[in-house]
Amino acid sequence: MAKVMAVLSSGYVDEENNYVTGWWAEELFAPVLALEAEGHIVGLASPKGGKPVVDPISLSEEYDPEGKYKKLYDSGVADKTTPIVDVKASDYDAIFIVGGHGAMFDLAHNEELHTLINIVYGQGGIVAAVCHGPAPLVYTKLPNGRGLLEGLDVTGYPNNMEPKEVVGLLPFSLEDELSRIANYKAEANEKEYVVWGSEQILTGRDPQSSPLFGKELAKKLTSIEQKQEEKFFD
Repeated sequence: MAKVMAVLSSGYVDEENNYVTGWWAEELFAPVLALEAEGHIVGLASPKGGKPVVDPISLSEEYDPEGKYKKLYDSGVADKTTPIVDVKASDYDAIFIVGGHGAMFDLAHNEELHTLINIVYGQGGIVAAVCHGPAPLVYTKLPNGRGLLEGLDVTGYPNNMEPKEVVGLLPFSLEDELSRIANYKAEANEKEYVVWGSEQILTGRDPQSSPLFGKELAKKLTSIEQKQEEKFFD
């Protein structure tokens, strides 16, 4: 079994505009369910530690019609996170960044997170992100100065899906920033879309892509483990 660290936004509040955001429920829970189904272990981290702020819209009937993710949230399984600064990166085989607009505010330029990403990547682990989760990957530089995503195929939440009332409150356009350094793809005709930019980099487009994103990540980790076992017994 592989060990995976899921990183969530601690949350962001704009009192002047009555705007509250954080991590998106489906983008944590759907991948976690897929990973755990394959026997992998998932830990949780956030900038501040403790209970991070979930985007309340992600638990609404519109986005969670069956109440599946609200039930998981209410159970308290995401109430305790480790501060990013306290995470021992070398213990993990993969890291995935949970989406939600909050990632653009407190994860994008978080240097402690960039360091964590670099350690996992440097030891051959997988770096994955879904929806707005690629925001910190945009600004992560490798030790050689090259951007982590530079020149790779990537996806993430597209401009034409951003709610009009939110656009002016966001610090940047994720699609624009991804397009600046990488080969951004939205594949609008696909119901779900994820892309492997390399053997170590996985990105998913939106909340609807979260289940597929989780399955892809879980499958890859299982495959890596199986190859390691075969090599050990050869």
